[in-house]
Amino acid sequence: MSRYNHRNKWTQRDYIIRTLSVIFLIAIFVLFMPKESVRTYYYHEGGVWDYPTLIAEDSFPVLKSKEQLAREKDSVIHDYEPYFLYDKSVMDSAVQNWHRTFAQELTGNVPTQYEKAITNKLMEIYDKGIVSGEEYNIIANPDISAISVITGNVATKRSTSEVFSPKTAYEYIIDNADSSLFKREDLIKCQLNRFLSANLSYDAVKSEQQLKELESLITPYIGQVIVGQKIIDRGEIINAETYRILESMHYYIGEKEKSPTEVLLNVIGQIAFTSIVVVLFLLYFVQFRNDYLGSIRSMLLSCTLFLLFPLLTYALVAYSNISPYILPYCITPIFIRIFMDSRTAFITHLVMILMSSVAVSQPAVFIVVETLAGLTAIISLRQLTQRSELFRAIMIVLGVSILTYISLQLLNRRVLFIEDTDYSDLIGIATGSLLLMISYLLLIPIERIFGFTSNVTLIELSNANNPLLRRMSEEAPGTFQHSMQVANLAAAVAEKLGAKSQLVRTGALYHDIGKIRHAVFFTENQRGINPHDRLTDVQSAQIIISHVREGLALAEKHKLPQVIKDFITTHHGRSMTKFFYIQVQNKCPDTPVDPTNFTYPGPSPQTAEQAILMMCDAVEAASRSLKEITEESISELVNKIIDGQLADGHFKQSPLTFLDIENAKEVLKSKLQTIYHTRIQYPELKK
Repeated sequence: MSRYNHRNKWTQRDYIIRTLSVIFLIAIFVLFMPKESVRTYYYHEGGVWDYPTLIAEDSFPVLKSKEQLAREKDSVIHDYEPYFLYDKSVMDSAVQNWHRTFAQELTGNVPTQYEKAITNKLMEIYDKGIVSGEEYNIIANPDISAISVITGNVATKRSTSEVFSPKTAYEYIIDNADSSLFKREDLIKCQLNRFLSANLSYDAVKSEQQLKELESLITPYIGQVIVGQKIIDRGEIINAETYRILESMHYYIGEKEKSPTEVLLNVIGQIAFTSIVVVLFLLYFVQFRNDYLGSIRSMLLSCTLFLLFPLLTYALVAYSNISPYILPYCITPIFIRIFMDSRTAFITHLVMILMSSVAVSQPAVFIVVETLAGLTAIISLRQLTQRSELFRAIMIVLGVSILTYISLQLLNRRVLFIEDTDYSDLIGIATGSLLLMISYLLLIPIERIFGFTSNVTLIELSNANNPLLRRMSEEAPGTFQHSMQVANLAAAVAEKLGAKSQLVRTGALYHDIGKIRHAVFFTENQRGINPHDRLTDVQSAQIIISHVREGLALAEKHKLPQVIKDFITTHHGRSMTKFFYIQVQNKCPDTPVDPTNFTYPGPSPQTAEQAILMMCDAVEAASRSLKEITEESISELVNKIIDGQLADGHFKQSPLTFLDIENAKEVLKSKLQTIYHTRIQYPELKK
């Protein structure tokens, strides 16, 4: 069992929460997953078919091209004659109105012969037909050359050039009037537009019926492909006929998928596939990293990244023609590696890529390229402490991704670097790799949202110019030097045990900041006067113990990360201030002593890093009291301190093994011997 995989018994509430989380993830994926199949083959007319021989798996009709259908529809429109209803009463009413108006308003203003002449013109125009301005647009189409005029039960064909609108009828009378008989100004006085109304009305029902009958004569197919028929061989040139067959096959597959049965099967397949991936993802944590299941922030970060990029892929494929490689998928393993561990980073990245692959073309190529890119990111970027490290990792990821993509294309016998090659995927890979630079900018938001602490933040906190550390160096210089020594020892032990060295180093620098308030009460800060001489043993013990509480208050005030606060509260665990406890027992051997007055509040170390700090803190402090510095005395001291902590049960809740503790002892012995080695005495110059 992994040192990090402590199995805690799940309650019914835990089972319910995890089950609902799995159902939620499955529902989100299925809801947004593309419901149409992704085009498997990419080709163009005149190109080379570089896929295996294609055999028709089903019979399907071969569709005409859009251009051919458009030409046939245009030819049909030439035969289309929209229907118009003729209304004779409009002409009779207009003529009567003209006679009445002439008698009442125009007599004396225009010559008398105008009345009969204009009457004849009106009858001529109405006989040809007048269409309203809106309906005149129908016959204004240059493809329509004639209309059918219905008078009673008889339909007669009439050229569209003979039909007027009220405006063109008025212009016809004015412009074609005999200048020897009519004067233009007199015609204008007649206001002839008052007597020009539409007597032809569009019959939409009959016209649409006729158009549908004509369009029904157009067949959208030019042939049929039979199941088992060979469509094209590898290496053949895709001519116009083959191109139409390939396009028809793709259209037929899409239409087939719209049937209720196909839709149901598609949804069932999506649910099954998603369930397998999500459940396996959960089982990884159950089997190997059970400790993360108890951490809300760890699971929230993993599930968010696991969910985010597949949804972005689905949206990108559905609403754009951009290559999915443009998405910086390697952000997921980078953040999981920084904040959690490399194994979890790879598993999360792999399941995320599997969920994204269902929406892309050539899913096998996509999975291989992005999986190797993520693996490269994990290997090349162990810790993100400087921008240069991220840039170096991005360049490696870019190179591996492009080489992998090109290699797979060559393995599939696809010809690259020719005029017809589509470079969108290569451009997408390059862009997606460069977008990984935003990882550095996203560190702070990720830390704020999910409560993690990155190495970048830890390094900033380790700066000796940090206000809190600078204050400790001024007000409690002995404690500051002690913390520096503990930090170096703890980092060395962490490196040996494979723990987080930067984390334990930073935690060691802040573990005793609570001593600032009562600095003089701690021996490393005293200068000959011991204020404990004026206090009782219980009072002295309480002041010593209070540095944990005071340190936590300072950490809250200066907004230190929770992971640093945990070092402050656990570096003494539930140990005792044995100096004062033993002293009070010696003074009053017959009086019972309450041990709680001399016990730190704890808790005991929960992580390997916290346990390492407890060991190093106690050993470094005790080493200052050694009267004789020898290899034996240092070894005896280290064994005594750590074995005592082990016997008191301070490491029970930490993941350290007995081998880890023995290795830690060896590192501490070696480091202390180096620190306290005897220097060579320089000889004095003889006079």
